[in-house]
Amino acid sequence: MHFSRLTACVSKKKTLLGSRFSAAYSPVSAKLCSRDSDDWSRAIPAFSLSRFKEAVRQVPAYRRFLESQGVDASSIRTSEDVKSIPPITKANYLRAYPWETLRRDGALSGEPLVLTATSGSTGKPFYIPRTDEVHDAAMIFHRLFIERSGLDPAKPTLVVVAFGMGVWIGGLLTYEAFRRISEDGWPLTLITPGVNKKEIFEALTHVGPSYEQLILCGYPPFVKDIIDGAPEHGVEWRRWDMRIVCAAEAFSEHFREHLMQKTGMQDPYRSVMNIYGSAELGTMATETPLSILLRRLAVGNETLYQKLFSEAHRLPTLAQFVPDLVSFEAGAGGEVYATGGNVLPFVRYDIGDQGGVFSYADAVKKCEEAGIDLVAEADRAGIADMVMELPFVYLYERADLSTKLYGAIIYPEHVKAGLQDRSLEDLITGRFTMTTEHDAEHNEYLEVNIELKPGVKDGESLRAVLIEGIVKSLTASSGEYKNNHVNMGDRVHPRVVLWPHEHPTYFNPSGKQKWVLKS
Repeated sequence: MHFSRLTACVSKKKTLLGSRFSAAYSPVSAKLCSRDSDDWSRAIPAFSLSRFKEAVRQVPAYRRFLESQGVDASSIRTSEDVKSIPPITKANYLRAYPWETLRRDGALSGEPLVLTATSGSTGKPFYIPRTDEVHDAAMIFHRLFIERSGLDPAKPTLVVVAFGMGVWIGGLLTYEAFRRISEDGWPLTLITPGVNKKEIFEALTHVGPSYEQLILCGYPPFVKDIIDGAPEHGVEWRRWDMRIVCAAEAFSEHFREHLMQKTGMQDPYRSVMNIYGSAELGTMATETPLSILLRRLAVGNETLYQKLFSEAHRLPTLAQFVPDLVSFEAGAGGEVYATGGNVLPFVRYDIGDQGGVFSYADAVKKCEEAGIDLVAEADRAGIADMVMELPFVYLYERADLSTKLYGAIIYPEHVKAGLQDRSLEDLITGRFTMTTEHDAEHNEYLEVNIELKPGVKDGESLRAVLIEGIVKSLTASSGEYKNNHVNMGDRVHPRVVLWPHEHPTYFNPSGKQKWVLKS
């Protein structure tokens, strides 16, 4: 079925021409316009089968992995056969075989490579080699965003890359993506201060006034910290036509509204993009105007919410992906498997996230069942000419990034929601680390360590407000917690510990925030 009323993918803005980056972008751009939902649904298994054959042919470790799992590679002939192959993980594949056997044959001597290290959150760092193919794929996603952002390519634009720079992928990949866009005809100026607030504010103060447009890129809690802390550095966001690019973790629609309100951005569908990426595969999927619209519709319609998302009590990131670059499928237990990569091919890689996959046609149908006309809603939102019939992937934060309290699973996003109150904006940054601990009598309790804004003092009244907000959110979000609260009262209340701004114990500003600490 072709939903032509919603398919118009190429921006009417200035066409960017003239370099090898256009050669990387143009074929994908053409498919975005010509393929409908059914085409993309067929492309997903075809891509997985193709990558499987490449891995069997080129990667010694993958052949050994299949043998260890009792899989005869020659018996995998169809896309349906691929679904029977056991997924690979860090434990059973990446760390189980020598590094040199995981790569394509001859990769180290055959082409220029860049190494990225995983964060090490689940073990020691693992090094992922990549070629420019990964950078080009990131460019495609970022270019789709900037072309639909409403920014003017004729006006000077400053891109501030505030992701961590170094062996991690976020900062360098973002830089490479925007550099390619700039060299392809959009005159961007890039600066890469990383997670260095002093450098960011100095750049915005000294060279920022020369620019009319600004794109700020960084981890969500760090971006919020920068935006909230700007006034004390004399930085006024409303002087720029501003956009924001985030990655690495989920955030709520309330968080998006907060960023918009603080910066003067007006359009929720074009102003802030969240990226679903990884060290292993680079930029895998991104929010689009349509995915943001669909998510916001679901937040306001319980029936649609339950139809779209497998865990109706949690708000996932909702993104669209291009199956020719990276492909996704949902596992029987709610796992999300990714297929892609280049120097290190990944086939049905269990990346550690929970969620699901559905097509554009599925989204339209589910909306109809909930009494919503998605076509009309897209037109009403002013994004009908930007809608792509790409498939969707939705992700909850990593399956291992949660803790338990008397049997109830406590997710960071539920605690985040409890702290997102306008009355707290000038008191706390929104960053926290939670852990389940035990007192001297072996009673279990939830400890939530919360970062204060600069100059804010610890106080019992503030702590009481925070506890109340967290309990209210957990009670509304978790039936198990609610039942425990009814029966156990304040024994399941969190113990809130307030910390000075950027205290190194839990809030080191040089990296990603660790929301959950295993006891």
